[in-house]
Amino acid sequence: MDEPRTRERRRADTLHRLTEDVDAWVATAGGDVPCLVPLSFHWDGTALYLSTLDTNPTARNIVANGRVRLTLGETRDVVLVEGVASVVDPPADVAEAFATRTGFDPRKLPRYPFFRVEPRLVQAWREVNEIADRDLMRDGVWI
Repeated sequence: MDEPRTRERRRADTLHRLTEDVDAWVATAGGDVPCLVPLSFHWDGTALYLSTLDTNPTARNIVANGRVRLTLGETRDVVLVEGVASVVDPPADVAEAFATRTGFDPRKLPRYPFFRVEPRLVQAWREVNEIADRDLMRDGVWI
């Protein structure tokens, strides 16, 4: 097992993932039915943007309760983001960056809203030796 990374290194690695990765596993829940799907995303430096058909469970769950969890990376190098999501009309530069980055332009399809996810908790760890110090953001503030 590698030595644990410093919080600064884990934060840098996390920001790299947010900037370079294109897809995330997105978890929402509505009633007794959890939903986990892969979705493309765009990180603008403060929030993540997603899009999915408005009748999909993910969209319905976000509209109903605004709670979302996303994971990036692999099981032995994971970034977990808990956030509050809402339907938005993103700024033109964000929508364009989303389309360019993901190869998918929801603006060209009917009923594909954008969702803005404001991170409230961000955690990152590789192995058990990083779990105790995994929090990088709490209550929306980087530690």
